[in-house]
Amino acid sequence: MNEDLLKTGDFSLTLKYPTDRDTKIYTCAVYSREGNIMFKKAVNLKVKVCQVEVQEGVESVCLPFKTTANLPRDVVVEWQCGEMMVHVYENGSDQPEEQDEYYRERTKMNEDMLKTGDLTLTLKQPIDWDSGEYSCEVSNRDNRMNRIWRHKTVLLIVKVPQVEVESGVESVQLPCHTTFHLSADAKVEWMDSYTDVGISNRKVHVYENGSDQPEKQHQVYRDRTKMNEDLLKTGDLSLALKHPTDGDNRTYTCTVYSSEGNILLKKQVELKVGVCQVEVNEGAESVQLPFKTTQNLPEDAEVEWRDSLNKKAHVYQNGSDQADKQHQGYRDRTKMNEDLLKTGDLSLTLKHPTDGDSGEYSCEVSMNGRIRYKTVQLKVKGRVQVQDQTGDIRNRSSSIDPTPLMADQSL
Repeated sequence: MNEDLLKTGDFSLTLKYPTDRDTKIYTCAVYSREGNIMFKKAVNLKVKVCQVEVQEGVESVCLPFKTTANLPRDVVVEWQCGEMMVHVYENGSDQPEEQDEYYRERTKMNEDMLKTGDLTLTLKQPIDWDSGEYSCEVSNRDNRMNRIWRHKTVLLIVKVPQVEVESGVESVQLPCHTTFHLSADAKVEWMDSYTDVGISNRKVHVYENGSDQPEKQHQVYRDRTKMNEDLLKTGDLSLALKHPTDGDNRTYTCTVYSSEGNILLKKQVELKVGVCQVEVNEGAESVQLPFKTTQNLPEDAEVEWRDSLNKKAHVYQNGSDQADKQHQGYRDRTKMNEDLLKTGDLSLTLKHPTDGDSGEYSCEVSMNGRIRYKTVQLKVKGRVQVQDQTGDIRNRSSSIDPTPLMADQSL
């Protein structure tokens, strides 16, 4: 408090190193010698929770906590995240055996922390799964009546890395690397964030017992994924996804399990595949809406192209086109390749496109559920009418140089 506070009437209180635990209502009361209250005032202190944001992939992140210097030597310093013990300092040294296995060899605190009052925690190789509230508690275990001496909460947000690719690329790499030593019996599982009625988090790729387990994949990803050889030795758990489309836009999670089923590592990556854009001038003989995927799709698979109004532009079923299931506006105007399921080329050819055909087209391949999907945005540039110097009306594409048409001149 200030000097000469009774003379100046300034009863302000300075609280050093405030943390979120200090968020309370504080009351100052001034009493006479007789014990009567001469003055009383309440102050509501709100200390915001410290928030730290970092991008996944950085080498380390610091969770800051600075308090008064020269803390007692017999105190215990504990960092926790939920029910997990992140770091323990006791009896003048770190206690790794008290840490949760997930944080082993990943945390570090400063030397002479009790002397300096710098209780900051360094967390190595933060990933999205590390996001959450971390609390540091300084306590005296021998004095249960006054156990907590210092406390602070830090909210850590580790942003998920994004991978962006254009539509039509042959494959995309979803990165996941670790420096952890992984035993030969570890299990690696890639999952997506797809949710629907009765469906949650589909299996993208499973590596177990030293090899891939394709029978455990969801059918959407059959023949579309690949992982590196010796992945447990190298720590490169990246996943290659073949023929990505906008239908694959979601968050993917790579989880590594020990033989006992404990989580050793968890990383996420968000995939964004651009929507395919096709432009054509009205008057063209035809336009192709491209869609190429893996070869040798199931023979009983169904292929449907629909427009933005959900009208069926083309239907392929039971090994042949189904013209009777098309919307009448597309009759005799569409064509797909032969052996499309065998070749994986599901492109649609639309004949004599007009401005009215502009819009979004989606192709869905299904067999007891969707197994492939792609969106194509079609833009048909309409014709404009231009009057020449003779008074004749001429049509031309709006994409041509807009300079006015000149009347023929005789030499």
